[in-house]
Amino acid sequence: MAPGDEETSDKTYAKTSDGTYDNERWKERGVMLRVFVYVFATHAFAGFVWLLFYVGQNAQK
Repeated sequence: MAPGDEETSDKTYAKTSDGTYDNERWKERGVMLRVFVYVFATHAFAGFVWLLFYVGQNAQK
């Protein structure tokens, strides 16, 4: 058997009831968390830039 076959994975990670491995669920959660953080950070940065333009436009000249 080659390294990385299912047999070696069975020893390290337990199969769940839906047939996936625990490490796959963990990776999926990590990806979803990363996407959420990136989307939130992008919107926060865009809001900050918008605020800078708003303050600059309404500044006394």
